[in-house]
Amino acid sequence: MRALIAANSSMLAAKVAERSSETGEHYITRTPAEYRNMLRQAAGGGAVMSITTLMKFVVLSLGLSAFWSGFYAGMNYALSFVLIQLLHWTVATKQPAMTAPAMAAKLKELGAPGAVDAFVDEVTHLVRSQVAAVVGNLALVAPCVLLLSAALRLVFGHPMIDTAEAEHVLHALTLLGPSILFAAFTGVLLFASSIIAGWTENWFVLHRLDSALRYNPRITTFLGPTRAGRWARFMRDNISGLAANISLGLMLGLIPAFAAFFGLGLEVRHVTLSTGQLAAACATLGLEALTRPIFWWCLAALLLTGVLNVGVSYYLAFRLALRAHNVSGGERSRIRQAIRARARSAPLSFLWPPRNTTDGGDRHG
Repeated sequence: MRALIAANSSMLAAKVAERSSETGEHYITRTPAEYRNMLRQAAGGGAVMSITTLMKFVVLSLGLSAFWSGFYAGMNYALSFVLIQLLHWTVATKQPAMTAPAMAAKLKELGAPGAVDAFVDEVTHLVRSQVAAVVGNLALVAPCVLLLSAALRLVFGHPMIDTAEAEHVLHALTLLGPSILFAAFTGVLLFASSIIAGWTENWFVLHRLDSALRYNPRITTFLGPTRAGRWARFMRDNISGLAANISLGLMLGLIPAFAAFFGLGLEVRHVTLSTGQLAAACATLGLEALTRPIFWWCLAALLLTGVLNVGVSYYLAFRLALRAHNVSGGERSRIRQAIRARARSAPLSFLWPPRNTTDGGDRHG
């Protein structure tokens, strides 16, 4: 029975990881030009998330019940994530769950000569891409929130949040509280959204819904053959991202509300949103906030929040992908040793691409 369950769970993991790996390839940068483009895409995502931060505080100010507050917060997140997707920008924390299957797919030919080194090259590409995405998000979300708060003060006479709410933000985000546990929990939600995305895309492909959209008589009569074809292509290309974005947004908003119903006190800590909230608190409190120890504890918490959002999501997705490809324990040990050796010999390769990188591989002296 254990063998049967293991075999079936491996096949299930393979189907989920198969579709995610196709999407994940778009998030891995291998050249300096792709790296700069990732920075630009992430900066755009950070700008949108500043508006998301504003709307989050608007929802909280309405004083709704726990469920409706969570629902509208979730819709705020979901719409923001979908807008970022449609604008071809990116949110850093959503990438690991998609890139991990893409990485694990490269382990199929691990026995070939040089395969381990080639895989470690891919690891450096992935880490650099993730660093660029996080930096791009955070570099724009904070100044955009500060600008929005200043504009609100100029137009309406008050900043984005009042002093009491700013104090609450500082005490909620500090490293001395449970923020780190909440950040790890958010990483689990990020992984769960990728599972939902993989399942949805598999369901879409299995039932050939793109063909149904393209050739259904009622749809083609209503939209016309050309427009129906465009919608079919759009849904085929974007169904995975839409499922991931909408499910993630609703989970970020609703799960804390349901957890509060059972007295669990679970919250979410998303690094980009948390950075926007901290910027809003600083806009209200002014430069005096920088002199307070709690601000620096919040800043330290943000760094760990980013690591845990990305790390937990990537770890779970990568473990799933390894199971999908039946990678043995010995091969995993070889990979870990090779990654440690690369980190010792060329640590900077994990942060930005070498100037002489012109293709998919790194050059090492």
